[in-house]
Amino acid sequence: MEKDKQSIDIFQRLQEMLASMKYGSITLVIQDGKVIQVERNEKVRIK
Repeated sequence: MEKDKQSIDIFQRLQEMLASMKYGSITLVIQDGKVIQVERNEKVRIK
């Protein structure tokens, strides 16, 4: 059950990040088959 809750939490965080980004990337860091870190790199376009 704990693994399912962690997976849902990670998925919800990813959805929030994606919804608030216009340009950039999201990187998942995996260790031993588990997500241990989520990195967000956002680009800002200046016209």
